[in-house]
Amino acid sequence: MNTRYPHRLTGFTLMEVLITIAIVVALAALVIPVGNTMLRNSRKAACLSNLRQIGTGLESYLQDHQNIMPELAVGRSSIQEDVPVLDNTLQAYLSSPDVFRCPEDDKEFKKSGSSYLWNSTQNGRPKMNLAFFGSTDSSQIPLVTDKEAWHGEQNGANILYADYSASGEFKFRTSR
Repeated sequence: MNTRYPHRLTGFTLMEVLITIAIVVALAALVIPVGNTMLRNSRKAACLSNLRQIGTGLESYLQDHQNIMPELAVGRSSIQEDVPVLDNTLQAYLSSPDVFRCPEDDKEFKKSGSSYLWNSTQNGRPKMNLAFFGSTDSSQIPLVTDKEAWHGEQNGANILYADYSASGEFKFRTSR
């Protein structure tokens, strides 16, 4: 027993508490941006997966319609509009309406029923005769794209191409 300081309380000093807080703040400053980047990347991957599923649904649609692309509007401004668009045309070929929602989209899906736009330049074309800006290479013909650049990069939009690959890269050219 310590008789010299009989009333001494044990605990942390103010300096120890301040140093601990400073370390926690420094670690949070490092971890939070990394966590946000990882979350954004996982949402982008989920969006790419949605586009691939839309491609699978489109292929099923084509098998039922003699390989002729659907006649669709690019999109609609309201879910109440009665026009043929991606979500109401391909819904029967997909497992869930959530396939038409990009995880980064907080408003467009609720408003219009889809986070994605259809490339109407391909309307009514046979699958084997698609073309875009002079290219007939299916890996360069966009079919479906994000409505907005939700994914944060410079171009930030995901695209489903006619070969059913989905990418965040623009593979087509608008000039030679």
